[in-house]
Amino acid sequence: MKAETLKKSILQYAMQGKLVLQDPNDEPACELLKRIKAEKEQLIKDGKIKKEKPLPPITDDEKPFGLPQGWEWERLGNVGYTNIGLTYKPTDITTLDNGIPVLRSSNIQNNKIDLNDLVRVTADIKNESLYVQKDDILICARNGSKNLVGKSAIIKDLDEPMTFGTFMAIFRSCINSWIKLYLDSPLFRATLESVNTVTINQITQNNLKNAIVPIPPLMEQKRIVEKLEEILPLIDEYGKNKEILSEMNQKLPKQIRQSILQHAVQGKLVPQDPNDEPASELLKRIKSEKEQQIKDGKIKREKTFQSITNNEVPYKLPKGWKFVRLSDVAIFENGDRSSNYPTEDEYVANGIPFWGAKDIINNKLQVNSELRFISKSKFDELRSGKLNDKDFICLLRGSVGKWAEFTITDEWTTGFINAQMVIIRLLNLCLSSWFKVYLNSSLFIEQVSKVTTGSAVAQMSTKDLMNFIIPLPPLAEQKRIVAKVEDLMKLIDKIEYKEA
Repeated sequence: MKAETLKKSILQYAMQGKLVLQDPNDEPACELLKRIKAEKEQLIKDGKIKKEKPLPPITDDEKPFGLPQGWEWERLGNVGYTNIGLTYKPTDITTLDNGIPVLRSSNIQNNKIDLNDLVRVTADIKNESLYVQKDDILICARNGSKNLVGKSAIIKDLDEPMTFGTFMAIFRSCINSWIKLYLDSPLFRATLESVNTVTINQITQNNLKNAIVPIPPLMEQKRIVEKLEEILPLIDEYGKNKEILSEMNQKLPKQIRQSILQHAVQGKLVPQDPNDEPASELLKRIKSEKEQQIKDGKIKREKTFQSITNNEVPYKLPKGWKFVRLSDVAIFENGDRSSNYPTEDEYVANGIPFWGAKDIINNKLQVNSELRFISKSKFDELRSGKLNDKDFICLLRGSVGKWAEFTITDEWTTGFINAQMVIIRLLNLCLSSWFKVYLNSSLFIEQVSKVTTGSAVAQMSTKDLMNFIIPLPPLAEQKRIVAKVEDLMKLIDKIEYKEA
């Protein structure tokens, strides 16, 4: 994927509310729009701007996609003020420094104002609306090149009064940082593509005012702008070097994925619902199920771990959530380490899979030419390490923390793990999807890193793994989070670089 394509994809996700998390505590955009409307009416009343013909309501057919809760669609003309520039004659141009600078298309370079090619005029400009102000957006409204129409830049500094040319427009609003992102996005470009002219490429004042823009809550606008201020310069820089761009295309989606997962385990990915049954009730049921299995002789009572201390808690959880130890929600079973452990001469061509570290690829057990099998009779001799449906497998040596989920298929109903692995068997299978989110998160990865020992071969103990902490959300919220994560990961897949 080219740098420009990647940038467009990210800007489009920003316009759709898919770049940063929504916060249900944010004031909704409708309140912001009310204030903008009131401020505009005051400017009209004070004679600073003229009253314009009302813009038509936005129809459902015009909306290209749905918006998150708290966002609003609005016409650009209703959130700010726009005007076309000064018409001047060639005889008005002066080489003297006392002339008024006229900003033109050539003064927008790489999304910034560039004053190297500056024209000055001696025209007497009495109309105050023809002077630009700090934080105005300068827009190329008309040009012989279609690609240049719509390019824009925010005017950051004004050392002297300046005007702008007749082929240019300015847009003035209190949310120009957001509007600039919109003008750079594929959403606005699609508006330009829909404008048909006979002789010249242009976007008229009417086109500009009637363009529809998604408006997020003000606080979310700021979060999006801050995030893009971090990301976009990196894309621009890496785009200069194909080799580095290739590396970035591989790293950026991974970083975004990890950010999504981290927000998920912190309870920041979806809104909480106060009506959800709290995690404490779910935990009570899990403990009851564990006690019943102990009573029935299906599992042994394990040594209990100490209560979670404040020093262990990495962050504050939302109301209704609870930090628990892995041993609270799962039982653990090591691979067989007895004298019955299979030897190479006991492998068979077809039988029960004997899974090893090399068989775990992308958190799944993959069948390959090196997969080993043992006979049913040998399998029956083993004391432990036998897999049930929906068991999780985790490596204790080598690639410590590498994991996979075992599921029954048409080919096998069980399997066996080697001595370097441990089975994590959830006491309640409703936790399976949430558990996978946790295992992929930096919270799990960091805990693995803290307990890993060994200079020659990395390793951790089953006891250390049992002592890990996991955030437990209400069951209903777990389902919402998992659905959101899956949706976002599919979007990231679409922009991920694929080697040609």
